[in-house]
Amino acid sequence: MDPDPPLHETYKALFANTKISSTGDDDRRLVTVEERELPLIDLSRLSLDETEKKQCKEEIARAGHEWGFFQVKNHGISMELLEKLREEQVRVFKQPFRNKFLNFSDGSYRWGTPTATSLRQLSWSEAFHIPMTDIR
Repeated sequence: MDPDPPLHETYKALFANTKISSTGDDDRRLVTVEERELPLIDLSRLSLDETEKKQCKEEIARAGHEWGFFQVKNHGISMELLEKLREEQVRVFKQPFRNKFLNFSDGSYRWGTPTATSLRQLSWSEAFHIPMTDIR
């Protein structure tokens, strides 16, 4: 079974109701979004002088406000642990789609954009949110 969620099946109505205009007059046309680099924040600056610490905190706040997420470096987490996390992530996301709901609490697995009413609002994501209370 395919590991990817049934995007076309679930959003069939959105695909069917979207027209692509060659003149650019149709506000429902598909939009291409350019690829961008995520903000990268060096957390080691939090242990430096007050000026550096303040600037780092401001960068975190700005990135959170403008992007909603960001990358960090010098966070103190070992590469060994990060690699183990990455391996587990790949293993979980490669499971058949129907299996992704079985081992987690309700609402932990989510994908797509459930509230989208047009393709312009559809933002792809596939994520697990595992509350700390679920970890044994």
